[in-house]
Amino acid sequence: MEDKHEIRLCGFGGQGIVLAGYIIGQAATVYEGVNAVFTQDYGPEARGGACRADVIISEEAVRYPYIDKPSILVAMSQAAYDKYIVSVREDTLVIIDEDLVKPTGTISNQLLSIPASRIAEELGRVAVANVVMMGFLAAATNALSPDAMRKSILASVPPGTEDLNTKAFETGFDYAKAKAS
Repeated sequence: MEDKHEIRLCGFGGQGIVLAGYIIGQAATVYEGVNAVFTQDYGPEARGGACRADVIISEEAVRYPYIDKPSILVAMSQAAYDKYIVSVREDTLVIIDEDLVKPTGTISNQLLSIPASRIAEELGRVAVANVVMMGFLAAATNALSPDAMRKSILASVPPGTEDLNTKAFETGFDYAKAKAS
């Protein structure tokens, strides 16, 4: 793991963005033994409104819990992408759900894409698109070990959904590995 990762996950309510942030923070602190801070922001709507989860992962103490310019931006909706793409650095890794986000303008960042929602639908439940995306994130970055992510997912998902969530994670992970080769 590098010294510090500032991860911003964004989309709309109902996509499991906040849960994904929680799982990443838990993976860092409980299963990797490093420091993490998790903050969240969402609109007043129960579902469909803007939603953001920020996770700072560091081997050092995290002294400020907010992200100005993330090192990793994961966008799962067009509105979220449009809102947060302006706050990225030149070296920010941008990961999008390619069926829900169409990059606009010229992007100088490293851009990776996965059809996370489509893959989740093919697995039988679109609600696991966030877990597909976490698998992709784990394979495409060195923010956390895949093992820590797997353990955190299994500790966080509802009973009876462990197999589906494991398959969703592995599918996203394998998609990133295949795309990289």
